[in-house]
Amino acid sequence: MMLSQAVFVLFNGLASGMAFFLVAAGLTWVFGILKLLNLAHGAFFMLGAYIAYTIGGSWPESVWAFLGVALLSAMAVGALGYLTDLIVLKRLRGVDYHYALIATFGLMLFCEGVAKAIWGTDYFAVMPPPEVDRAIVIGGSYISLYTIFVIGLGILTFLVLEIIMHRTWAGKIMRAVSNDPWMSGTVGINVPMVLMLSVIASFALAGFAGGILVPNQALSTHVGASFVLFAFLAVVIGGLGSIRGTFIACIMLGIVESANATFLSQYGGIAIYVLLAVFLVWKPNGLFPAQGAT
Repeated sequence: MMLSQAVFVLFNGLASGMAFFLVAAGLTWVFGILKLLNLAHGAFFMLGAYIAYTIGGSWPESVWAFLGVALLSAMAVGALGYLTDLIVLKRLRGVDYHYALIATFGLMLFCEGVAKAIWGTDYFAVMPPPEVDRAIVIGGSYISLYTIFVIGLGILTFLVLEIIMHRTWAGKIMRAVSNDPWMSGTVGINVPMVLMLSVIASFALAGFAGGILVPNQALSTHVGASFVLFAFLAVVIGGLGSIRGTFIACIMLGIVESANATFLSQYGGIAIYVLLAVFLVWKPNGLFPAQGAT
């Protein structure tokens, strides 16, 4: 294998993995706290991308303006998360998980319908910021600076989430509520407030991912489908509710997908499903299973 191919597979895989993680972070966050598998997560990622396009347009002026627009998208989708929790998710706590799956599936269809009504069915394009809209040569391979930008943001997002969950009182309270909501309530923790803030944080992460990844592909109402599929696979491999496990799984999925596309292009995507099958047999509860999982 030539060095340039190895470098391309590595950087392309890491970029894909970090893109998957930016989407999967909110998904595994809300599952870890609420034990809720949100099928509408991709739809809110899509809304975040559309909001970023509406605010920032197709040509971001600078990388800072681009990041600012992504944060505004996160705030807007976080606000939608508050409304969604108030109207839908709050009513699903404590009921059979089938109802939650049906409700979030309906929510996904509703969001796609709203997006079509507002932005139509045309495709839009958003360019990367001018500072990262070029390529550099590493190991004989041309690597886009936007690729490195996405890798850096993915790692930074992981570190921030790790610090919040394991080094702050807020994270300890969230983990306590996740492990035993009843006991947490008896010691004075406002459990409904913690659950609501967790939902808002999860939706905000989806909106932020939409704003950051919108230059990655053509913007349409289907933009969330491919990312969310890999996000679900990463959450399963990493362990439901584990941010650390999801991060490692996203890196593996990204590199395996990149290697598959480079060396086995005639068998598109087969390596991903082989990897998933291996982990379902070897680690059926994921790399970092939740407490109580056997």
